[in-house]
Amino acid sequence: MQISKTTAIVLALGVVVCSSKANASLPVNNQLKSESKLQLAQINPQVALTYFKNGNKRLEQGDYQGAIADLTKVIQINPQLAPAYYNRAVARAQLQDYQGAIADFTKVIQFNPNDTEAYYNRGVARHQLQDNQRAIADFTKVIQFNPSDFKAYNERGNAHLKLKDYQTAIADFSKAIQINPEIDIVYYNRGIARIRLEDYQTAIADFTKAIQVNPQSDIAYYNRGVARRKLKDWQAAIPDFNRAIEINPNYADAYSNRGIARSFSGDEAGGITDVKKAISMYQQQGETAKAQKLVEFIRIVSNR
Repeated sequence: MQISKTTAIVLALGVVVCSSKANASLPVNNQLKSESKLQLAQINPQVALTYFKNGNKRLEQGDYQGAIADLTKVIQINPQLAPAYYNRAVARAQLQDYQGAIADFTKVIQFNPNDTEAYYNRGVARHQLQDNQRAIADFTKVIQFNPSDFKAYNERGNAHLKLKDYQTAIADFSKAIQINPEIDIVYYNRGIARIRLEDYQTAIADFTKAIQVNPQSDIAYYNRGVARRKLKDWQAAIPDFNRAIEINPNYADAYSNRGIARSFSGDEAGGITDVKKAISMYQQQGETAKAQKLVEFIRIVSNR
């Protein structure tokens, strides 16, 4: 009986790379010898299936540690069940145990060298660990198997973006958009690459497209405002920061940039109010360096 993988749980697309946090993997019970595992599987093959189903249920419920425990038990009983490694990898990735996830996805690939989902998710995990060259290799493998996988182009573009290879990143994002023009995050990512190249007008066009696809994208409004601020188009930047704050009232960077834009557009009092709000938020978030820079900004503005 072949056990299918759980496909409902996937690693999300995104441009923001979360900080990696190593979590210790659950210890394996080494008391069982390999012969005992095989014998147990032969005596009652339903045992592995029961643990597998329980692990999947816990995975879907967000009980990732419990899922790992059950799926580890499956692997102890029958170390040849690739879906158990795959789903355990997903659980480990959700706990930001990216090294553990990579090891499990690698095991899946050893069982099935054509498993594009395993290559893709291993690439995502490697990207989270800033291992971008290996991530690019994994996403390239996915594209070789499936040239229409826009997600792989997007993620490979993100890896190139982190390596500051902006033109290559733009090419990948453009390919993803060509395949699927209705994904706002890809326009957003391409806009970020264009900001890095100081191509602000074209970046604005990308952020505008992202907003058309997803009018609730606070980051698209924010970064369009940043691009407009870079062009010193203060009056156009301020409404973008306004909208970002409406969508996300805790967006400290939006308050900071709106404050700067207001100050340079002649609304010094409104600008200082925004900057003070940003300082308070940064301090609450532990972003002391950002807060200190804004304190210095207020000092300079107040003395001019």
